[in-house]
Amino acid sequence: MTPLLFTDCRGAMECPKLPPHAGAVLSVVDMHTAGEPLRIITGGYPDAPGDTVLAKRRYAREHLDHLRKVVMREPRGHGDMYGAVLVKSELAAAHLGVLFMHNEGYSTMCGHGVIALGRFAVDYGLVKAPTSPETQINMHCPCGLVKAFVEYSNGKTGAVRFHSVPAFAFATDVKVTVPGCGDVVVDISYGGALYAFVNAGTFGLDVTKSRTRDLVDAAIAVTKAVKSQVKLHHPVSEDLAFLYGTILTDGKDAFTDEPTANVCVFADAQVDRSPTGSGVTARIALQYHKGLIQLNQTRSFCSGTTGAMFTGKAVQETTCGDFQAVVVEVSGHAHYSGVACFTLEDEDPLQSGFLLR
Repeated sequence: MTPLLFTDCRGAMECPKLPPHAGAVLSVVDMHTAGEPLRIITGGYPDAPGDTVLAKRRYAREHLDHLRKVVMREPRGHGDMYGAVLVKSELAAAHLGVLFMHNEGYSTMCGHGVIALGRFAVDYGLVKAPTSPETQINMHCPCGLVKAFVEYSNGKTGAVRFHSVPAFAFATDVKVTVPGCGDVVVDISYGGALYAFVNAGTFGLDVTKSRTRDLVDAAIAVTKAVKSQVKLHHPVSEDLAFLYGTILTDGKDAFTDEPTANVCVFADAQVDRSPTGSGVTARIALQYHKGLIQLNQTRSFCSGTTGAMFTGKAVQETTCGDFQAVVVEVSGHAHYSGVACFTLEDEDPLQSGFLLR
């Protein structure tokens, strides 16, 4: 895709020149949403062929994965880095298509990424005529069309809310055997990706006070158990029929004005710093399915890792195949953290990156 060009830093000084080297260059814009990073690749990434966004995702996984490793892994990234690259969408209603990437591969939905990309799309001119007080951005994610609404006033962007694809409870009160813990009851819900949900208290843990390592170990154990013991499917595409991760909660699922906290562990033991946009979507769908929340009741969701907040609410009933579903609105803030050009020297034996655990 055509790279975005940066000629100066706030008009005050020239950005550093690239060093003399033989190799590729990747340019990025870095953002974070509630502490969770999003590295947007703006140049140096080739067009991914395919008739659909899902086909482009498959192509990227099979043929361009070396570039994911370059920008996600050390020394340019880290084990919990998250990324996005814009692609063309086959949908006439979409302003842009997007592929999401992480330490292990490619996700199907990313709520914190949608919030960040909403600001990015307006600020970098991907929408030609932004409108006040909100500008709508239709993003074609691998899970489907997601509608983002970006606050816009006097040339400045602000908070972003989005309506995701239909979200639904896949299965509730599922008993799985977790080594070292015995039988554990979990719920499985879809918010653009499938998650397992379990009260952290089941393991004697607290999502806001326990050691992150202990929370990660518990979540990984649940994820492995569900993957091995529960057959998952999705009514739209088998590309969506996989467990993305496990979300440990504080157990406060009934509606209240007080925030409820959770921690999401996904991909290869990656810890979300935000409350997790697609996770909030799935958790709202689960609460609605259980009759614990009504339409247009706004809940606050707190990240157990950073204390950062999203809000979420079910705004409309719908269906997804045979599942009763809801459209969920999630709101949050994203901020810029920098821009960079990454070089790949041909003679660098570690140019593809690495991860330390």
